Amino acid sequence: MNASFKQAGQKCLQWIVHHPKKVFTYSMIFLSVSFIGSLIQGIFFPSETVFTIKPPVLYSKSQMEQTPAVNNEKEMKKIVEELEALKVKRDQKQLQKGDSLRIEYLFNQFQKLKTQ
Repeated sequence: MNASFKQAGQKCLQWIVHHPKKVFTYSMIFLSVSFIGSLIQGIFFPSETVFTIKPPVLYSKSQMEQTPAVNNEKEMKKIVEELEALKVKRDQKQLQKGDSLRIEYLFNQFQKLKTQ
């Protein structure tokens, strides 16, 4: 059985060598038909899967992807302003126990925003 496959393969290769124009024509017809078939399938029967790869934020033109970074900066600025106000309060020696808890909370929030 193995010998028959080898003989058939040899005959095919000889036919291809002796008829290169026919091989080229048949292959071009096959490629054209498969291309048209894939176009028809893509237009009339689109796949259900959606392209889900998102571009990096730097290359995105939409502002929605860039707003979290801007919001983080605004939040960090508010935290710094509040911490400065509490520093002034500390310098005036008017800090209370609730203020020290607030300072700790603000510092932790600032660290979280900084690492994001």
